[in-house]
Amino acid sequence: MVLLVVATASDPASIGPAAAFLAMPGWSPGPPIPEGMESFTNGNVRLLKHERSIVAEDDLDRRWQEATGEAVSEVIFLSKHTAVSNRPALTVHPIGVPHLREDETPPQGGRPGWAAVPDPRIGPWFRLMQKVAADQGLVPEFERSHLKLLTMDHLPVHPRCLLRKYTRILG
Repeated sequence: MVLLVVATASDPASIGPAAAFLAMPGWSPGPPIPEGMESFTNGNVRLLKHERSIVAEDDLDRRWQEATGEAVSEVIFLSKHTAVSNRPALTVHPIGVPHLREDETPPQGGRPGWAAVPDPRIGPWFRLMQKVAADQGLVPEFERSHLKLLTMDHLPVHPRCLLRKYTRILG
């Protein structure tokens, strides 16, 4: 099983961390993906760079397995998030739009009335995110009120335990 990390080429908050990962030792080009996405491998981690909006990327785990034969244990999206105050926010959260009825259309993608099972690492990652923000001098820019543990957010559909993370993933 592999961990699939997804970066959006047009999103600086996504491609910046992806570039930092790829600068670490051990990465090599991954298998070609029919949809024109670049992939890279490092141990059991696969980094996938794509051009589309992440909300349009339903079932990437299934699509990856069909293209490569590798089963995916979880999918992590690197992406930006802005607080209601329009200030940058560091977030970690599961995905879904469970508050909508099945006959409603989610405005930002996903499947109405559905939510992914939260990854058990969300709590530890959130605490690590708070520590890294303090240790790296990101406070007060990312003061406590802008380090978010969201209960849910719209995103593409994936049945695996899934979360979106903006900070360091490996290590």
